[in-house]
Amino acid sequence: MSIETDLRKDGIEVLQKLDTLHINSIAKNVAESLVNGLPELNLNYNELFMKLSRLDMYLAKIPTGMAEANYCYVNSSIYFNHMADFSKVNTFAVHECIHYLQELRNNKNVVTGLGLYNFETGLALNEAAVQLMTSKAVGEPEDEVKYYDITLKTTSPNYYPLLCNLVKQMTYVTGDYALYTSAFYGTNSFKEKFCNLCGEKNYHRILKLLDRLLNAEEEIITLTNTLQNMELKNSSNKKIMASIEKQKKYIRNTYFEIQNLILVSYFDTLYKQLYTLEDIESYRSRLYHYKDYIGTTNEYFFFNDYYLSKMEKLEAKKEALQGSASLTSLVAVKESKLSTFFRTIKNLFRKSKNNMEYGTKKE
Repeated sequence: MSIETDLRKDGIEVLQKLDTLHINSIAKNVAESLVNGLPELNLNYNELFMKLSRLDMYLAKIPTGMAEANYCYVNSSIYFNHMADFSKVNTFAVHECIHYLQELRNNKNVVTGLGLYNFETGLALNEAAVQLMTSKAVGEPEDEVKYYDITLKTTSPNYYPLLCNLVKQMTYVTGDYALYTSAFYGTNSFKEKFCNLCGEKNYHRILKLLDRLLNAEEEIITLTNTLQNMELKNSSNKKIMASIEKQKKYIRNTYFEIQNLILVSYFDTLYKQLYTLEDIESYRSRLYHYKDYIGTTNEYFFFNDYYLSKMEKLEAKKEALQGSASLTSLVAVKESKLSTFFRTIKNLFRKSKNNMEYGTKKE
């Protein structure tokens, strides 16, 4: 069976191969973006350009909802949507070229994985990691968007916004460097660092949930295309729309399950390592600033409740460290301020919401 036959099963119809001039132009733009935008990867421009310029690239008809470009590791080729605006090709070209550069091969030159994806698990984690690298390489600004009623911040509002937001929360734990180097070079440093800080069981649970979230989003695309491309009876329309709503609800629930798991596994582990007053203040600040990474809805209070609980425990731990004798006067002075703090902080993290339609950016 030919590659083009396999591609047609996914709705991709190959039209023509890009000429050398266009391929070299894309290779040049991508190489420059990666070298300048991701200095931590220590990439060599000349080597990168030469490798990318030998990559086969094609124009193709690509179904609505799919990415503007798709990399096929079977024949090491990229297929661009023939309707794509090539003046903006940089973003999706960078993403797919990174996939090519991610290839892991065995001694028989067979591809065994792409970065963090071993062809069994880690697909969603890898896609988000590549998109985060892409956004950084091309200098995408952070934006606030709303998907599936979840308001969140992301540097990738149009590609995997929920996944990118969640994986960015994971890098709040590990740092960007561990993610980028592991994703690009196929190392275990990100996994090991995250497992040390959050637990190996939690890491594998998060990977599975991320993959399920990605599958649910792809299912929505498939169902939406079915509605758009087929003349269905009213009863069939209702059935498909009900399935779409079911997937949306699943995505919302899964998103918050992942977010809460990252939050609790990291900060519960970190809490056990507080031995000094400096540790406590660092923990307090780190937990407070985590609010800038999370997604929220009008009904989401888990982070707020968790924060309040931890602040109360920190005060008790702080008193224990200082010693009750030395705290007698201090507690008397601060008692009223502390009670006021816990009364007012309940509204600290709640954000005002604009009424927005699904999938639109927040103005």
